[in-house]
Amino acid sequence: MANDPHWMEHAAASMKKRGTVGKFTAKAKKSGMSVSEFANKEKGAGGKLGKEANFARNAAKAHH
Repeated sequence: MANDPHWMEHAAASMKKRGTVGKFTAKAKKSGMSVSEFANKEKGAGGKLGKEANFARNAAKAHH
């Protein structure tokens, strides 16, 4: 990831292929939080949710 300047594009393509685009956002909205709030809250969670939260946090950093 750190060495690939196009990691976000690859990740987005993979998410689209798997049909997971928007799933984390839906979880955040269901919890009544923004994506960044939910990602910060769940960053230490185990398993898939923790990975999704860390991805959301990294994506936000890369977007700025």
